[in-house]
Amino acid sequence: MTVLTTARLTLKPVTAEDFDDQLALWGDADFTRYVMGRSLGAEEVWTRTLRDIGHWAVVGHGNWSMRLTDGGAYVGSVGVLDYRREIKPPFDAPELGWGIGTAFQGLGLAREGLEAVLAWIDAELKAARTVCMIGLENAASFKLAERVGYRPYGEALYHGNTVTLLERPNGGVASH
Repeated sequence: MTVLTTARLTLKPVTAEDFDDQLALWGDADFTRYVMGRSLGAEEVWTRTLRDIGHWAVVGHGNWSMRLTDGGAYVGSVGVLDYRREIKPPFDAPELGWGIGTAFQGLGLAREGLEAVLAWIDAELKAARTVCMIGLENAASFKLAERVGYRPYGEALYHGNTVTLLERPNGGVASH
């Protein structure tokens, strides 16, 4: 499985050893406010961890755990996903997702990890485009998505909430 490195981060595919760090992340109400609207407990986080591990086994890519190279602190995750989300219009391209722990927000680490994964997608996966969805109130994620080349192309309902659908062509040049 693919390990990516940046100036400050090491990105490794999620493993069971990441569970405690993921539990702390998903248990943080400030982190989950825009993602799930609620904190997650051990059962749900374990299911997510298993989903992440299985994703790599089945499709050959998935979520990477981002850790500071210096000291190994868990920063969050970023990944290229095929979650078969039940949204209309359905995703017709690989989905990019990311989440950064509140202690690491505002340091440029999310962008650093995201750019590493996008470079990998552009070079290795060779998808014509990637997509993502962001909740309407998540201004920080919108700003980051725009910085790395995503542009809105629609809206959808996801679990009863309106989300904005965004796309980024391979190489980051917006098509709209």
